[in-house]
Amino acid sequence: MRSICTLLILTLGLSSCKSSKHAKHKTSNDSQVIIDAKRALNTYDSKTAEIEYAEEPAKPVEEDNEEKSKADAITHYALQFEGVRYKWGGTTNAGMDCSGLVFESFRAHDIILPRISRDMAKQGDKIPLKKVQEGDLLFFRTQNRRNDINHVGLIITTEDDIQFIHATTRAGVIVSRLSEDYWTDSFVEARRIL
Repeated sequence: MRSICTLLILTLGLSSCKSSKHAKHKTSNDSQVIIDAKRALNTYDSKTAEIEYAEEPAKPVEEDNEEKSKADAITHYALQFEGVRYKWGGTTNAGMDCSGLVFESFRAHDIILPRISRDMAKQGDKIPLKKVQEGDLLFFRTQNRRNDINHVGLIITTEDDIQFIHATTRAGVIVSRLSEDYWTDSFVEARRIL
């Protein structure tokens, strides 16, 4: 078994020689140093002080597309929860509340926000509605008996009308328009986290 492994290693080692598109014939006095673990075929020629790079591996097609902004990534993540039922304190597909949806969408992209909407409303910068963009947060006061912010939504688009994703007790995770009377009347402020 040991001889098979040795033979396999030697075969792989010899077959990988000169796999670089720009590989040059090396003499025994040339040194070979790995420059970057991601590009293990990179070599350094001590005589000319030149670094030769192996060809980059082809990227998957989806990575060739323009990189999405963090706000775009966060909103797309949030949209996967559309239709999930409402569950007070929830942050999963089994059920979530408004702040759980926002908390989880940002957390999935390494941004940790407070778990409660009124505490989220103390984060980031307050911005005027006319300057909001995808990824900004909208805060609402939906109950007359309390003076605190008690609802949050994540803006998914500002084209034509401001649309936001949020979780309601009646419909679960949905997309709404700020121009709807209920949300216009309950709106308190917009904040930018990113």
